[in-house]
Order: sequence, then C-alpha cells, then structure tokens
Amino acid sequence: MTGLVPGYMLPSPIEVTQAFIADFPILMSHSKVTLLEAALGLVCGVALGFLCAALMDAYEPVRKGLYPILILTQTVPPVAIAPLLILWFSYGIAPKVVLVVLVSFFPIAIGLLEGFRSVDPDMIKLMHSMKANRWQIFWHVKFPNALGEFFSGLKIAVAYSVVGAVIAEWLGGFQGLGVYMTRVKKSYDYDKMFAVIFLVSAISLLLMAIVKVAQYKAMPWNRCQDEKQNRKEKK
Repeated sequence: MTGLVPGYMLPSPIEVTQAFIADFPILMSHSKVTLLEAALGLVCGVALGFLCAALMDAYEPVRKGLYPILILTQTVPPVAIAPLLILWFSYGIAPKVVLVVLVSFFPIAIGLLEGFRSVDPDMIKLMHSMKANRWQIFWHVKFPNALGEFFSGLKIAVAYSVVGAVIAEWLGGFQGLGVYMTRVKKSYDYDKMFAVIFLVSAISLLLMAIVKVAQYKAMPWNRCQDEKQNRKEKK
C-alpha cells in the first residue's frame, strides 16, 4: 500500500479484502468441508477425551499407564503425522478426521482429569456417608466440578480442530480451505492466501465464542457468582 514492501510478499489489507469478496462463494464452499471434518473430529475427540479422563480418574493403574502416553502424543507435530495418515487412509475425509481427533482430545482429557481430581475430599466422604455409589458421586459431584476445566479445554480443542483439518488438507485432498490454500500458493496469489488465513482465524474465534455461550448456559452457578460480584462492585 505504501510501496515499502512488494505486494507479492505482503499484500495490503485492501487487496486481501477484495480477494475475500471476489472468492467468497468459493471460500464458503471449501469452508463447509473443513468445518465438517473439524466437527466430526471434535465430537470424536471430546468423546475419547472424556472416556480417557473418566478411566484415569477411576483406576489409578490406568492413569499411570495412560497419562505418559497422552503427553507423548503431544510431542509429535501434527505436520509429521499427517503424511502417515494420508498414506494409511488415502485422500478422503478419514485422515482429516483422525488428525483432528489427535489434536483435540488432549486438552479435553487433561482438563477433565484435573477437574475430577480437584474435588473436595470432604464432599466425597459426605457422598459415601449417604451411601452414594461411584456413578452417583461422579454425576453429582465430580462432573459438575470439572465443567469449568472441560469448557476451558473445549475452547482450545475447537481452535485446534479447525487448524488440524486445514493442516491435513495441505497434504492431500480434493476440497477444503487447506486445499484452496495450496492452490493459491502455487499460483502466487498471496492476497487470496491471506484471505483464507483470516477466515480460518475468524472461524476459530466464532467457535470459541459459541463455546463460551454454552459454558454460560451450562454453569448457572457461575452466573449467580458473577451477578453477586457485580452488585458488590456497584456498591
């Protein structure tokens, strides 16, 4: 825009906006594919993370054996895993969903585990004194206590899910924002590439906002605390 940086290296915001508007129908078409992959992987990742956290909380040998493996999975970059998934599952939707599962289940599992294990021991003793079984303790005490950590992990997971789907699409596929990015990169249309980057960021922020609203609805006791705090501050 000022001429200090060549346009082919860093397009101006005006050029990026024009590219976004011109290719809006194409971007929306590719976004549907990426969002489908991210949604499927996120649902599976949340289910897997919940299952791992519940098992690790219920059985100490499972926690000691599984926790280091969970940590180890996070030391391998998704870009290094994606080519193997493409090799094993071909170029369809399966490798993208698997990669999203791998990058999204970890914050869910760790967050829930910390929430389960941070329950007040006196509350557990009280439930035992009332003859509550393991399932009742889990549902009425541990799960509500872990909701805050769950939603914190979910905010990270939804952002990771979109990024994971795009990374998998870079290495092979027929549709999706990652595929579109590789195409415009090869044709040196960097204004269109920046348009995709901003779109991915916008989608991630929108999904995180949706999770925040869901947390607000699912945790009414937090709303009461916030209202009390606001009244105190006004006084």
